[in-house]
Amino acid sequence: MAKEFHEVKNEIALLEDRKKELIAELVEDEKASSEIARLEEEFRVLTEENRTLVTVHSQRSQQLETLRVLSQKRPGSS
Repeated sequence: MAKEFHEVKNEIALLEDRKKELIAELVEDEKASSEIARLEEEFRVLTEENRTLVTVHSQRSQQLETLRVLSQKRPGSS
């Protein structure tokens, strides 16, 4: 009976250790999930900012070209 008690006690200790390992893995997975969500949001924001900057750049390039054309059409311009 003492042997069986010792085996059960040993098994409980092993299961408790495994439980601790699994909890630690879960905590790490939750941290990773949070980091992924943060990075996805940062990517979304930066992608939108990039679109805006590309649009503004395109508009300014068109304005510059219009000014060049107008400047060349003026009398006395070179």
